[in-house]
Amino acid sequence: MTGARLGRVLIVEDDAALLDQLTWALKADFEVVGAPDASAGRRALEEEFDVHLFDLRLPPSGQVEEGLGLLSEVRKRDPDATVVMMSGEGERALALKAMAEGAFDFFQKPVDRDELRTILRRALERRRLLADNRALRRQSAGEGPLGQLLGASSAMQRLRADIARVAPSDASVLILGESGTGKELVARSIHAGSRRAAEAFVAVNASALPESLAEAELFGHEKGAFTGAIASRPGRFELAQRGTLFLDEIGTLSAGIQSKLLRAIEQREIERVGGRRPIAVDFRLVTATNEDLEERVSEGSFREDLFYRINTVILPIPPLRERSGDIGLLAGSFLARFAARHGKTASRLSPVALERLESHPWKGNVRELEHAIEMLVLFSEGEEIGEEDLPRALRRPNHEAGGVAGRGLPFGKAVEEFEKRLLADAIAAAGGIKAEAARRLGLDANQIKYLCRKYGL
Repeated sequence: MTGARLGRVLIVEDDAALLDQLTWALKADFEVVGAPDASAGRRALEEEFDVHLFDLRLPPSGQVEEGLGLLSEVRKRDPDATVVMMSGEGERALALKAMAEGAFDFFQKPVDRDELRTILRRALERRRLLADNRALRRQSAGEGPLGQLLGASSAMQRLRADIARVAPSDASVLILGESGTGKELVARSIHAGSRRAAEAFVAVNASALPESLAEAELFGHEKGAFTGAIASRPGRFELAQRGTLFLDEIGTLSAGIQSKLLRAIEQREIERVGGRRPIAVDFRLVTATNEDLEERVSEGSFREDLFYRINTVILPIPPLRERSGDIGLLAGSFLARFAARHGKTASRLSPVALERLESHPWKGNVRELEHAIEMLVLFSEGEEIGEEDLPRALRRPNHEAGGVAGRGLPFGKAVEEFEKRLLADAIAAAGGIKAEAARRLGLDANQIKYLCRKYGL
């Protein structure tokens, strides 16, 4: 990187006028290095670049093999290298061959500057995603791809075994599970154990996509495709090129998006909103839902043909209430993580506190337990968290509690009530002094003011 530039680009192009044009078009955003032939391009590969832009036909032979050979060499040096190929009109089949051999994308001459900038920005986004995935793999080094799926229960052992069997394939996987069970973690484990592990993992929460923008977010859009589309932008399918695309809450997609998704799965091609050319995509699809999709199919709100395309393999995740023996293991892991994050001394749960946690129904599953442990760590004053540190709803055996668990509240509402009780307990323990309660909770003055207004405390 140099200053505010986005990255370094190597351009290998024998047309001197075109090389100058490309350099001029990109130099405001990128540090550009040019080479006039394959030999000079090979010498330039001694340096490090974020994106490589190669013509297919290069001197000395002027044949396609020169460009493909350069592509092969840079990929041998760096399997994660991001290479974009340039081709002349009528050479689409050759460009697709280059993509099959590892190129990230291609564009046809004559050069469209906006299209080129969009492709390079998308290539940089792919590089960032690959870097993020490498960081995640380093973080879990020694654990293996399934190391973060904690649990000694038979249900979790079966789940890990199923993931290990299906991950090396390219089969589409449908993950079934209640909210908070860890569907994205399972999807990441599948990706980490696959042949695509070195490529990007792109996660999309379909339920969080506004219907009016869902198509553009997934498939990308061209400049001017709709009001506010001031520049072309790639979608999540393109960002997941040769990697894994994870669509969470797939049952929330509209009928129109379901239709385009089916075409992408069947044809391995997409079209951007406002686009006129198909874009080849290579991805593995992993989806997830907490709904009964078969019932949705019978109701006519989910396409039957799409349902059978995404459920080649079905992986159900057990809810936490069916794996109570794992609660201690999970709580201990969360306790260590949050104590280190917040600089607290809490390192263990008392036997009674653990018993109370294991008797709780955890309607929000692992996510709810994780949230609860973080709050307990923030409250803690010593090395051990005892029953007296638990919120009132957890201090009594579940059959005696008349709090959140007994009322069957939705997860979001249950978390709010839990948070309100923790805040009230902190203020009470601090003798009504909110500044002291904020200190104990690790909140600043504005945060505790907001929460007190929110909950009327």
